[in-house]
Amino acid sequence: MTVTTRLPAAHRDPNVLRWLGAYTTSVTGDVVYFTALTWAVAEAAGPARAGFVLAAGAVPRAVLMLGGGVLADRFGPRRVLIGSDLVRCLTILAAAALTYTRGIELGVLCVLAVCFGIADALFLPAVGALPTRLTGPEQLTRVQGMRSLAVRFANTAGPFAAAAALTAGGAAGAFAGVGALFGASLVLLVALRVPGGAERRAESSGWAQLRDGLRYLRGRPRLVRLVVVIGLGEMCFSGPVGTALVLLAGERGWSPGTLSLLLGAFSVSGAAVGVALTVVRGVPVPGAVLTGCLFATAALVTALGLTWPGPGAAVALCALLGAASGIPMILGSALLQRWTAPAYVGRVSSVTSLCTLGLGPFLYPVVGLVAAAWGAGVFFAGCGAVCLSAAVLAASPVLRATPG
Repeated sequence: MTVTTRLPAAHRDPNVLRWLGAYTTSVTGDVVYFTALTWAVAEAAGPARAGFVLAAGAVPRAVLMLGGGVLADRFGPRRVLIGSDLVRCLTILAAAALTYTRGIELGVLCVLAVCFGIADALFLPAVGALPTRLTGPEQLTRVQGMRSLAVRFANTAGPFAAAAALTAGGAAGAFAGVGALFGASLVLLVALRVPGGAERRAESSGWAQLRDGLRYLRGRPRLVRLVVVIGLGEMCFSGPVGTALVLLAGERGWSPGTLSLLLGAFSVSGAAVGVALTVVRGVPVPGAVLTGCLFATAALVTALGLTWPGPGAAVALCALLGAASGIPMILGSALLQRWTAPAYVGRVSSVTSLCTLGLGPFLYPVVGLVAAAWGAGVFFAGCGAVCLSAAVLAASPVLRATPG
């Protein structure tokens, strides 16, 4: 007689909750880190060089992202996450000590940015691959809802935590706080246990595994289409839209209070969607819901850039946009993990992370150039066109008819 082990619901599973806690503290640490790093570079060398230092971290992250997916599948995502958090914790604490004793030095900040970029290239694919090792396919939408809630929380609380740390202890104090967050994440990951025993190490070379992963993806047209849909649907929302909102508020003469309402409405509504998809039992036809929300996202982000919305209407549009754009992120990630064989989740996740979080920072200069030449509204219209193309691709019968 076969005995089947039934895993608990994701929001009651201790292992999933440890993963969620580790992910939340780690992502919050990322937000505080980027805020503190930008402030420190501006203090040391002026605002003009802040972008170059941030790019110094973005380049290795983009270049090494696919390799991070190979390592996640080769050694297991838990081990890679522990290594990534350990590197970031030690690096940021060393930077805090140097900054405290010697003051802010541009060279130290550049090395810090590069080390963080490399660690992020390992972290992002591994964190996407781990949920499939912790829970069953029917719980993946809930897990992605919890992950979305963690991201929204980090994006909301992180800047306030960074401001408080910079006020109390300067750059050194903020870096020390980031190190503490990564230390907490590390403790939770060490306590986490992956069901099914120890993770096995693959015997083939890393290059062979990378080619095998790309070949696996290329041979599954439905999966390729989903990866492209996720990449196009999320690329603008991995940071550039927030920057464009700042520029839009400046163009229209809105106060900083209005800007905070715009950003807050976007984050709070996205968090509400995360909570809703965490507690529901499932979405009956996730492909159709994903497609409809992408069409809505395209319309809302385009409307936000038009000249007619006043501050109140813009806040309402941001709230709707946060909800509409949050649903495809959650459902797309859940479908990706459900359709991918467990042995390839890390490598497939690395491709989607490269398209969104890896390449997203390179859109920051585009935001400034477009806003300077034609206004921030044109950038929002461009984002609408990108989301519309994602919606058209998602409207294929193979995605829309996918059962929950």
